[in-house]
Amino acid sequence: MTIKKLVVDFVTVFAVTLIVCVIVTLLGNLIVHGASSIDWETSVRFAILFGIIVPWIETRRSNITPLAS
Repeated sequence: MTIKKLVVDFVTVFAVTLIVCVIVTLLGNLIVHGASSIDWETSVRFAILFGIIVPWIETRRSNITPLAS
């Protein structure tokens, strides 16, 4: 896997995770507290975490060679 693909995968996963976390925290706060506030700290933390872990798992999965039978 090239560095360029790794960076593109990180940015893609980061963006999707950040958007989903923002929507979930906004809706959760609207339902529970009645206030429209976004928990940016948690959203960015999850986005960074998933942005690192998901491309790493995909890289590890693509490097595994099947056993010859």
